[in-house]
Amino acid sequence: MKAMILAAGRGERMRPLTDLTPKPLLKVGGKALIEYSIENLVTAGFKEIVINVAHLGRQIVDFCGSGGRWGASIEYSDEGETALETAGGIAYALPLLGDKPFLVINADIFSHVPLARLRGQKIDLAHLILIENPPHHPLGDFSLSADGLLAEHGSEKLTFSGIGVYHPELFQNIPRGPLKLRPVLNRAMRQNRIHGEKFDGLWMDIGTPQRLLEIENLLGQARVATA
Repeated sequence: MKAMILAAGRGERMRPLTDLTPKPLLKVGGKALIEYSIENLVTAGFKEIVINVAHLGRQIVDFCGSGGRWGASIEYSDEGETALETAGGIAYALPLLGDKPFLVINADIFSHVPLARLRGQKIDLAHLILIENPPHHPLGDFSLSADGLLAEHGSEKLTFSGIGVYHPELFQNIPRGPLKLRPVLNRAMRQNRIHGEKFDGLWMDIGTPQRLLEIENLLGQARVATA
């Protein structure tokens, strides 16, 4: 199974740190954020990786190269100066991803989600990893039924982690150009074709300078504990 890392966003909430450096290359614990994603994917058995890039994307290409130093093979989906949003970016990258289900992860999350198990995940159109609603997203995104179906509405909602397995069919016949993922998922949810599961372990969205500092402190505490 191939994997895609979403790395094309401008990182507006992370400014001014991202004025000259793309967010996936910001350092935490002595490594660029995207390195954690690549290492986790390779450890889980995902060796063929697609990374989408846009503004300042050349820096990501130069830094990651062919992926050989991680034991991976990396290809790039260059969206130009303006990113195509999540659904638009995935649809644009389909020629590189092939006709079988693939894993997609955001470049700006840090988590212990067991990615290896997702390699054998059976799906209809998508299988999403959900988490408890973090303080910065208290209302959540989707409800999760007992049989694993996701829905737009429900009394209790969970937050989408930015990690999911998708079938290429989900992104076929959608308008080309910038397009968010939510409307694409909502349409498939109404057909009961999106499933998911809840993950209760470590997960952090590193979307602001404050959360970058939080994960830096967390990693520092872990190093001290194991010293």
